[in-house]
Amino acid sequence: MRSTKVSLWLGYLGLIPFVAAIVGFILTRDYPQSLSQHGFLIYSLAILCFLAGSAWGEALTGEEADLTPRLLVSNGVVLFAVTAMLTANPFWALILLAFGYFAYWGYERRVVEMAHAYRVMRARLTSIVIALHLCFATLVVMQSS
Repeated sequence: MRSTKVSLWLGYLGLIPFVAAIVGFILTRDYPQSLSQHGFLIYSLAILCFLAGSAWGEALTGEEADLTPRLLVSNGVVLFAVTAMLTANPFWALILLAFGYFAYWGYERRVVEMAHAYRVMRARLTSIVIALHLCFATLVVMQSS
């Protein structure tokens, strides 16, 4: 299997933990529900940091002129994602993480060169991930009222 196909499969399979956490949040109460919420947030943090790591890797293979902005974006995304988690408020963490995905996607579209199929996949995945964050944020608000 070519690396492009592997990237596509891994990208879409990476949505499963997001969806599973939402389903767990809806179907459970007490500790399991809390675990689903924390699992979603931590997984989201991990994936956003993984994307930032990709920017770091791109910077190391790019030209010297491109190095500094890519490294700054990479570090900035991680710091932003960790700050979102430090709010200790699930609703705001979800909103801020969703914004982090949106902002990184905007950066990636403008700066990172990628194959068309990969670009389409990243657009779809980011759109779905943002929608899942907004869905979870809505569930958190509904559950607290």
